[in-house]
Amino acid sequence: MSDEKQTGMPLHFRILIALVIGTVVGIAINPGAINLPDEQIAAELEIQANESGTDQTVDIKESTGFESIRRRFQSREKLNAALPQGSAGVTASGFPASMIAVTERAVHIVEAAGSITIDYTRKHNGQPVATTLKVGAASELPEHWREFHSKHGGGTKRMLSAVAKYGGDLFLRLLKMITVPLIVTSLITGVAGLNNTSSFGAMFSRTLIYYGITSMLAITTGLLIVNLVQPGIGADLPGGTEAVLAGGEQTLSGILLGLIDNMIPTNPLLALVDSNFLSIITFSIIFGVFIVRTGGETARVLREFFQATFDVMMRLTMAIISLAPLGVFCFMVYATSSQGLAIFGTLAWYMLAVFLALAVHAGITLPLIVKFVAKRSPVEFARAMSPALMTAFSTASSNGTLPLTMTCVEERANVPNRISSFVLPLGATINMDGTALYEAVAVLFIAQAYHGDVSIASQIVVAITALLASVGAAGIPHAGLVMMAIVLQAVNLPLEAQGIIIAVDRVLDMCRTSVNVWSDSCGCAVIAGMDNSASDVVE
Repeated sequence: MSDEKQTGMPLHFRILIALVIGTVVGIAINPGAINLPDEQIAAELEIQANESGTDQTVDIKESTGFESIRRRFQSREKLNAALPQGSAGVTASGFPASMIAVTERAVHIVEAAGSITIDYTRKHNGQPVATTLKVGAASELPEHWREFHSKHGGGTKRMLSAVAKYGGDLFLRLLKMITVPLIVTSLITGVAGLNNTSSFGAMFSRTLIYYGITSMLAITTGLLIVNLVQPGIGADLPGGTEAVLAGGEQTLSGILLGLIDNMIPTNPLLALVDSNFLSIITFSIIFGVFIVRTGGETARVLREFFQATFDVMMRLTMAIISLAPLGVFCFMVYATSSQGLAIFGTLAWYMLAVFLALAVHAGITLPLIVKFVAKRSPVEFARAMSPALMTAFSTASSNGTLPLTMTCVEERANVPNRISSFVLPLGATINMDGTALYEAVAVLFIAQAYHGDVSIASQIVVAITALLASVGAAGIPHAGLVMMAIVLQAVNLPLEAQGIIIAVDRVLDMCRTSVNVWSDSCGCAVIAGMDNSASDVVE
């Protein structure tokens, strides 16, 4: 690539160096968590215990504007044991410090231009449950938080973390800026460049078959690993928050119907403005197909126009991609300086199960498919895709990484644009191997914590529901939480248990996003290998 010749170092090496240095710098400037004083904890809580049949609950409502917590107890005795003496069944304000055993908390403050974010980590029975308070300025904080912020906010380390976050966000905004026009011009150019629409139909069916098979293999791998490691056995899970419970309002049928609705835009221009990827992909494909069907001078002019526009977008994309090492560095500094490492200790077995399952799928299953179906060297193909994979890891955004993924597939892995322009945008929208695997492991982890061993029938339900939900999650905000709520509902598990998963979701999101992008990339190699006309693929 041209930028590699200018710098003398391949892009993937520069990104890897930036990733390592950013991690080290972030750990070095991590200011650590701040433990709230006992009197502030007491001042923020209103607690009420209620009885509802045999289900004992306690509501802990915070006056600072944070979410409410609801914990369920199997017996009245267990509920009483969790509360200060004499408090059950009454409402109390200003609880004494004895409540710390249930609600001890630590705080991270992240300041950026125009915002103050307080990451607020509760501890229930030794397990972290994360929540966030975000305001535009210190004056918008609740009164007792203003004094806390004036004492602990600011400082050189926190400002460096804020600068890193701002730099990473700018890089991600640049990537997102080019994503929509790149998808439109790439898809239309690729489809319009086909000799006939029947070749498009063959590529479409092969792509969907690949997505379905790899997603099911990913979920199966997750189920096997979680049954082997059994991370949930003996775990004591706290309740979640009302924000998490809201995800339970979605149903699987509702999501799938919404998916179909999102595929057909009532206003294509509005879909472009709102970055509705399913609508954009559908309209672009249809437009390209009818360029082919129209033919003649009209088709020639439109092909030349979109090809010229695509060439310009690729030049712009390459210019932005040259900033990838800087963007990755900023993301890693912010991630490690704000999160730290201690929060992951109590969930080590759960995280190990997720890591192992993702590693098996990404390091064994997909490479075998590349070798025996695509007839390519998995090592060489992975090396070609390494800049996109490392960027996906640092940004945790499949759509944000899409321009770089397309560039790596076409220019480093030599896959024709007519294939990559169709497979990658569609894959970034509906093919989520890593996410589906993660959801299956997380739900089985929760099920093990509540019920011990989980029946085969329940695991099959989890597998099927995770597969369908992963396909339908494309047009849903905060898709991961909604997907998990759907799968939990399918096997009658309490939705509140998601609270503990959120505490370590960021680092796992980085890993599963990399697997998502790797699976999409492997799909390009597979479809190119199966496509008889793709004779220009370089092995």
